[in-house]
Amino acid sequence: MWYFAWILGILLACSFGIINGLWLEQLETNEKDVQQAENDED
Repeated sequence: MWYFAWILGILLACSFGIINGLWLEQLETNEKDVQQAENDED
């Protein structure tokens, strides 16, 4: 049954990486939106 735990660990690591990638992309998008809003106010 070690392979079951191994597969779960691989899936957990992959999902963690995907979630971090999506979070980073959203963070960059939010920063661009804030900068654009600041430029529009000027």
